[in-house]
Amino acid sequence: MISLSSSMFFEFFPPRTFFCLHIEQPRIRLPRHLRQTYIKKVGEQINLVIPFQGKPRPKVSWSKDGHPLDPKEIHIHDSDFDTILFIRKAERHHSGIYTLSVQIENMEDKADIKIRVVEKPGPAHNVLVKEVWGFNALVEWEPPKDDGNSEITGYSIQKADKKTMEWFTVYEHSRPTRCTVSDLIMGNEYYFRVYSENICGLSEQPGVSKNTANIQKTVYKSWEHDFSMAPIFLTPLVDRTVVAGYTTALNCAVRGHPKPKIIWMKNKVDLSGDPKFLQKNNQGVLTLNIRKPSPFDSATYSCKAINELGEAIIECRLEVKGDLE
Repeated sequence: MISLSSSMFFEFFPPRTFFCLHIEQPRIRLPRHLRQTYIKKVGEQINLVIPFQGKPRPKVSWSKDGHPLDPKEIHIHDSDFDTILFIRKAERHHSGIYTLSVQIENMEDKADIKIRVVEKPGPAHNVLVKEVWGFNALVEWEPPKDDGNSEITGYSIQKADKKTMEWFTVYEHSRPTRCTVSDLIMGNEYYFRVYSENICGLSEQPGVSKNTANIQKTVYKSWEHDFSMAPIFLTPLVDRTVVAGYTTALNCAVRGHPKPKIIWMKNKVDLSGDPKFLQKNNQGVLTLNIRKPSPFDSATYSCKAINELGEAIIECRLEVKGDLE
């Protein structure tokens, strides 16, 4: 038997042969709330803490839209197990796609975080009174030039008598860029203004109508001089979701001469004579009241206007959810 001394042992088997460095693949553990677009308002802090793992300690790097971060505005702090991205006061230009990379030798893991910084939108643009008939006015406008970096969720519409210039809200959270304002007073003249709305709230300033709606005292005679026309819907039906048990209403406005016949339908079935549905026609402003709807009343509702010159039809989807608990 051959006996080796310790010196001879290490001469044949150097120490590095028995040493093996443990390497753990780098991995980013992206928090759930950062897996979708991360939204902050202008002026708020952004403080993202993102854990990672890997051995030895990974090399961490950040970029925004493929470019290095500006260290004067965006601060990064790294530890052995996480990285923190901090912005003291968010501005619109901080919006973008931030890419985090953790790397150990030739192994790398990446994650993209979408940040959107939002603020209140600008006012509705180019507000105009397009039509006046009876005691009604059709008001139209264009979306704001600046949406605040967020989707416009609706509009708030107000009216004011030119004599007093006191403003009263007639619609809130209205999604179309037009509406019919009814129940105006004979002999009065009206201005209108429209606020835009997004997730941050209403615009600081409204868009004000460039012209007015003058409700003539000879309103009834004006119909005698109207040229004959096929029905046309001035304001559409809008898809809605309501809670069961709470009476709701569908609204639209139509114009035509001779006066059109109005037919309301549920899934293309005429609702005339059904006591659950109350139909109203106030000089072309049409309302279908649905008394205490149930989920069974979820359906496609349509409104058809017919006269001797033609017909028009519009529809919407009504979703009735169960009672709130």
